[in-house]
Amino acid sequence: MRTLAGMARFTEPNTLAVIQSDGAELAVSADKILIAVGTEPFHPENIPFDDQHVLDSDAIITAPRVPRSLVVIGAGVIGIEYATIFSALDVPVTLIEPRDSFLDFVDREVIGEFVHMLRDRGMTIRLGCSVDRIERGPDGWPVTWLTDGRRIRSDMVLYAAGRKGATGALALDRCGLATDHRGRLEVDPKTFQTAVPHIYAAGDVIGFPSLASTSMEQGRIAACHAFGLPIPPAPAYFPYGIYAVPEISTVGLNEEECRARKIGYEVGIARFRETSRGHIMGLHAGMMKLIFSLKTRRLLGAHIIGEGATELVHIGQAVINLKGTLDYFIENTFNYPTLAEAYKVAALDAWNRMSAA
Repeated sequence: MRTLAGMARFTEPNTLAVIQSDGAELAVSADKILIAVGTEPFHPENIPFDDQHVLDSDAIITAPRVPRSLVVIGAGVIGIEYATIFSALDVPVTLIEPRDSFLDFVDREVIGEFVHMLRDRGMTIRLGCSVDRIERGPDGWPVTWLTDGRRIRSDMVLYAAGRKGATGALALDRCGLATDHRGRLEVDPKTFQTAVPHIYAAGDVIGFPSLASTSMEQGRIAACHAFGLPIPPAPAYFPYGIYAVPEISTVGLNEEECRARKIGYEVGIARFRETSRGHIMGLHAGMMKLIFSLKTRRLLGAHIIGEGATELVHIGQAVINLKGTLDYFIENTFNYPTLAEAYKVAALDAWNRMSAA
């Protein structure tokens, strides 16, 4: 096995030119190639990025100061995470999203709870608003103009409305590949092969879900297929983790999906403030929502917002993929006091409703 560090580009379908740190160029050929270059921030022409007052989601990591006020454009996962982190640092934050909703893959009740928590601590959320332009004010601070005529003055603007595949320098035309308008590659979802069979792609460069956890699994499946090894069956459901403040994590079906599929279901809710561990930790917010099938009693979805959500969700993930039922939570003992006890509380809440029906 050999590892090379450098900038690579295709010269032929099976050959790459790698420019190393000392400027030397080395040709490397392979029977199988995996593209996992990730993404980079999307820069629309009407946004005057300067890496000081108007930044993208990469530049803000190295910003030398905490802004006195912040406008975040884009309520995707990255925008939400940064907006809530700065809000938790007591920075006045205005979040702008052109759509009427955000994080549409998350259960709407959980998002409702999330929005309430953000507004309760002072964040301004502008949904259904598009940005027309950003200008520099007399004091040097950027002024964000919305298409409805409103304007927002802030110390700093973070543009986080989308990313694009970091494929621009790969010379993909020389290997027979083309990308979409955002530089992403299309793959076979079972093998992760591109349109050129010996070239694979995995990770953010192929688009949704763009999670580190799923990207690792995509790369493993691609490697197994490339070397003729058995491909492990993909689990029915995998968790999403959003590292906002508070955390959000979800696995399985949400209520909207259950209704769309006409599945009879019941819901159980546990609020962290009502658990003993929540009392000890001084939690005033956070909840767990479990969705069960009325017909089979199986757990269909687990949706969590609050402290430790991205850790707690793995219990729900295991039960869902192992086809476990409501009875697992009712009949088993959880350590006391723990936040995981919320599973039993939520299951008992659903059981009470199911029994009454």
